[in-house]
Amino acid sequence: MPGSGKLLTGDLEAAAHRVTAALGDPRRVGVAFSGGVDSSVLLALAVRALGPGRTLAILGVSPSLAADERTAAHTVAAVIGAPIVEIETREGDNPAYRANGPDRCFHCKDELFTRISDEVAGQYGLTAIAYGENADDTLRPDRPGSRAATNHRVLRPLADAGIDKAAVRALARAFELPCADKPAAPCLASRIPHFDEVTPEKLHQIDAAESALRALGFIDSRVRHHGDVARIELPADDLPRAAVADVRGQIHRAVRAAGFRFVTLDLGGIQSGAFTLPLVAARA
Repeated sequence: MPGSGKLLTGDLEAAAHRVTAALGDPRRVGVAFSGGVDSSVLLALAVRALGPGRTLAILGVSPSLAADERTAAHTVAAVIGAPIVEIETREGDNPAYRANGPDRCFHCKDELFTRISDEVAGQYGLTAIAYGENADDTLRPDRPGSRAATNHRVLRPLADAGIDKAAVRALARAFELPCADKPAAPCLASRIPHFDEVTPEKLHQIDAAESALRALGFIDSRVRHHGDVARIELPADDLPRAAVADVRGQIHRAVRAAGFRFVTLDLGGIQSGAFTLPLVAARA
């Protein structure tokens, strides 16, 4: 693992020790792994503490996982030196997931953790499962997936150790992980407004449109699915380039090729929790 032979500086070394203490000493641990920075740091710390023979990365694959994210996850696991297995998750078979209420993430994580328990834990001799919730995540009101982790007794060593997102990224840089500065990449279903049904066709449209935007150099984007309308969110710094005539034309053609009739650019930029947070606030 890059950086594994280096001594971390004092604060990071202390943070790493807190995470490994929270992880405990399982005979073998499975890390619910997406290739994002949180689960990657957790995986790297597990390999550092237990070795690759006692650590397994588990990647859930379904239509809600972008193809580029699937490829990137394998790359990161290889850099860390961790074995990785894929499992097919079938959250789309669950009417409660497809209904796309604010608890959609609960049903997705519940399916993932159920599949891990039923299909992976026994086969690979896992005595613990962990996932990459960090301390900042615990402060958000829109994290129903955390309830699924509690129900399945899944460990959350980063959160339990008080490791926030800034510390996670600092550890990722210290370990020279390729995802250290990777933008957040929520699942594709998060692009569909709540109470609009989640379907494989919509997820495929979103994946194709966002992949096309990345090919045009827009690395961080959200394509919100409003039926015939694609509402594109970009970081504020990318908005001027997206408005340039020839680039605007390329975006329009690429997103329409993904199956949308109309293409809009949201001047509000990237909006994390755009669909869920207003509902949570209204309920509160």
